[in-house]
Amino acid sequence: MSFYQIPAPKKRNHFSFLSRLNLTGKIIAANVILFIVFWVLMGLNVLPIEYIAIMPANILAGKYLWTFITSMFMHGSFFHLFANMISLYFVGTLVERIVGKKRYLRFYLIAGLISGLLFVLSPVVFPQDMNTFAVGASGALFGLIGALIFLTPNLPVYAMFIPIPIKMKYAAPGMLVLLWLISIGAGIPIGNVAHFGGLMAGLVYGVVLKKKFPNKVAFIQRKFS
Repeated sequence: MSFYQIPAPKKRNHFSFLSRLNLTGKIIAANVILFIVFWVLMGLNVLPIEYIAIMPANILAGKYLWTFITSMFMHGSFFHLFANMISLYFVGTLVERIVGKKRYLRFYLIAGLISGLLFVLSPVVFPQDMNTFAVGASGALFGLIGALIFLTPNLPVYAMFIPIPIKMKYAAPGMLVLLWLISIGAGIPIGNVAHFGGLMAGLVYGVVLKKKFPNKVAFIQRKFS
């Protein structure tokens, strides 16, 4: 009678899929997961929107300061989430490849924070409702787009579902103007100030990279033109 060794079954790593994603993929996954979690908790009246979305009146009163972060990972609807994540997939993947994971993550968060800060301060400068909530990753996304204006200015891209390739240096400000016109014409509450803040943060970061790494930026511009 002989005995055979039976190999122990391999332990399944339920998070192996996430571990194989690049950083952009992980940020997208975080947005999707938190979108579902936040909506479920709000639907159950467990978590009020004040704890998730950023609102100027709250921040200026020193309340719910963590919403600078949570608002970046929450969206107003499934379409809002879908549009931002599709854009983030293409834009974020490119920026991640160019600047590396650490710089990419650091700047993504900084751009989102700056866009949120500008949104909070805008009612102080311009007469607006200070009790308006804002959510979304578009402020950070416009930061990445702003950086690409300097890193890949002549890269042809398809923006806002327009079937014609447009150079990045024209597409980025064009998207900002188009969203602004849509918000005015259709009366849709779009965070134009937050978008502008993110774009300005991206432009500044692009200038910093161009001055700090002139040869690398020149090589990137040639490669993606």
